[in-house]
Amino acid sequence: MFTRNSHNPLLTPADVVPSRPDFEVIGAFNAGVTVYQDEVLLLVRVAERPRERVAGVVLCPHLDTDGQLIVEQIALDDPDYDTHDPRMMVHRRTGQLLLTSMSHLRLARSRDGIHFDIASQPWLMPQPPYESYGIEDARITCIEGTYYVNYSAVGPQGIATGLVRTPDFHHIERMGIILPPANRDVTILPARIGGQFICYHRPMPGTFGGLNIWAAASPDLVHWGDHRLLLTQRHAGWESGRIGGGAPPLWTEAGWLSIYHAADNDNRYCLGAFVTDLKDPMRLLARSESPILVPEASYEVEGFFGQVVFTCGAIADGDRLRVYYGAADESMALAEGSLSAVLASLGIR
Repeated sequence: MFTRNSHNPLLTPADVVPSRPDFEVIGAFNAGVTVYQDEVLLLVRVAERPRERVAGVVLCPHLDTDGQLIVEQIALDDPDYDTHDPRMMVHRRTGQLLLTSMSHLRLARSRDGIHFDIASQPWLMPQPPYESYGIEDARITCIEGTYYVNYSAVGPQGIATGLVRTPDFHHIERMGIILPPANRDVTILPARIGGQFICYHRPMPGTFGGLNIWAAASPDLVHWGDHRLLLTQRHAGWESGRIGGGAPPLWTEAGWLSIYHAADNDNRYCLGAFVTDLKDPMRLLARSESPILVPEASYEVEGFFGQVVFTCGAIADGDRLRVYYGAADESMALAEGSLSAVLASLGIR
């Protein structure tokens, strides 16, 4: 259904200058996408870690309450920590998480949507207290000429959703935390529906319930209510681990098309699609039975965290659908296909 671009990966860690001299870039991935003044813009998640290496020790960077960098040292053989996941250290008794890298957002620009120039400085940096571990996985939605960027705000309190807005990608206004922990993978519709803004989000319940996609409404993009369950994970196969939002919804004559991600119980991430009603985006019309993109290329199968394709943005131009996606939590890639073919795969013609 999709053809991978021959220039993939479009961006790698080697293309990015670190934000500080004692850091190194280990990931340039999971970028939000939009078109602005005839350019394709990416807000790339840039993951960095300290250059220093200590044998048998993992270094976990974060900010203190004053915004100063702190680097925790966790021994790989520390019995109090689960160290099997390269992305995080988990305290076995308290459940406290420490990340092995810290992310910010970096702006990249392209005239052709393939060859990108990435800025030498961050576009948005984390701020304490709610972003002390970093900011991740931006999604960009243009509504009435203003660009809204939501992202995962990660800190010791959990994973929340933050929001900023910009008219031009130069001036940035922070709008604060719009959904508290634990909630991520928010995608916002690019239009008001009945005077309301609509988003899809993924709460992360700790006891009951699955990792499912919900819908919510807001009068101002800050205060959200009318939460409704929209899409549930399946208990077997490619969606058995979790599902979550991917690209912000795209308008089609058949309905709002969303490209979402799903992981199985082995943490293999694929992409699927669903469609909701144009007038009632909280009503599901169709969803993928099978994935529309699976990790197959070497840069998707192997990397910092392999077997992953993960989108935060897609662009439709007529029947041409461009899906930008993170590969193996390390690089950015592009797959192109037919919008009508994706809809047909959902039984919509």
